[in-house]
Amino acid sequence: MYIEYLGLERINGPLVFLKTPEGISFEEQVELSLPNGETRLGNVIMMDENVTTIQVYEGTDQIPLRSVRTKRKGKPLSIPLAQSMLGRIFDGAGRPIDGLGEIQAEEERDIHGSPINPVAREYPRNFIETGISAIDGLMTLIRGQKLPIFSGSGINHNELASRMIAGANVNKEEKFMICFGLMGAEFETAEFFQKSFKQNGVLDKVVMFQNLSNDPSIERILTPKVTLTCAEYFAFTLGYQVLVILTDMTAYAESLREVSTLKGEIPSRKGYPGYLYSDFASIYERAGRIKGKEGSITEIPILTMPNDDISHPIPDLTGYITEGQIVLSRDLAQKGIFPPIQILDSLSRLMKDGIGKGYTKENHSQIANQIFASYAKTQEIRALAKVLGEKELSQTDQLYLAFGKELEEQFIHQDKGERRSIEETLALGEKILGLLYR
Repeated sequence: MYIEYLGLERINGPLVFLKTPEGISFEEQVELSLPNGETRLGNVIMMDENVTTIQVYEGTDQIPLRSVRTKRKGKPLSIPLAQSMLGRIFDGAGRPIDGLGEIQAEEERDIHGSPINPVAREYPRNFIETGISAIDGLMTLIRGQKLPIFSGSGINHNELASRMIAGANVNKEEKFMICFGLMGAEFETAEFFQKSFKQNGVLDKVVMFQNLSNDPSIERILTPKVTLTCAEYFAFTLGYQVLVILTDMTAYAESLREVSTLKGEIPSRKGYPGYLYSDFASIYERAGRIKGKEGSITEIPILTMPNDDISHPIPDLTGYITEGQIVLSRDLAQKGIFPPIQILDSLSRLMKDGIGKGYTKENHSQIANQIFASYAKTQEIRALAKVLGEKELSQTDQLYLAFGKELEEQFIHQDKGERRSIEETLALGEKILGLLYR
């Protein structure tokens, strides 16, 4: 039996305040019924003995203070799950928006998930091939890893995400799918991704959750949690190798800051809530492998660094939690190099555990290390050339400049639609190193 409560204490932005009902629980789902028959969902985010704070997913516009009815659901927010979700598009709260009807649920799960017992975690092994040489060859993505992409305003990371989704794959005998969470994006961006998935023929292996910039910001906070709940179902119940891509985590953090301010919480660095680190961790740490389970969750969060500042709280805290980072370079982007990955600032800390004999190629590590060392030397010589001029450089230094140009234009850069296998990537790396070494 549900009990309804008439009227609210007050409304502030996407938050409504209700006189605390007896027995209500933290994170409990509630339904608000408006006099015109419209219903909106929310959940409890704060409570004391007098007032309970509820965040409303669809916003609070046109909610009448006195005549709205609040119904408790007696459970946390959950979403229906089924294998038939593949190829479908949902909003940020997990509701279908592609016109193909509701999901016939095989299971329903709380979006907040359950923490993976550290003892039950299995160490990440093997790799996911993205088809992008700079990633596969130099900062290999390992199954069960968290590897963020740090972008800057105006750098086309959406195109990079689209190419990764189109090119990502594992062994043919294994089941593979992608959960894609889009947060705070323009309508044109969402259309770009949907069109890209259809043109590349990968829509049937993607489940897409999208929250647009004109959607309620409160819904943005749910999007990564809903996406990861779907990923956990496919990975640990159905045995899929799952790749999760979340973009843009900066939009998520901005929404978190907005709600925190409305709640009257004391701000921390740059106005973000003090629990930003633990909140990020609750999202990133849902990636991994579990002993006895066939599937895995590999996570690629994409974030925009405000003012290209890598020490900003969002990239800074993300870097603490994750196992490496891929940094996009504005200089390479201006040169027309795509993807503009600055390889010297990027790394994959788990790369050594998923490459080499039995995984990629026996000398993969040596090729990657030699490219890093040689490109670092190239950058030093480029700085010297700015002072002395290229004509004053030695013949060896001239070779390093040629190597750097070739690496950027032939190895890092890939034309649209060009996908390279790991074998092609390593062969190309060896060929370019041949400019310097026998």
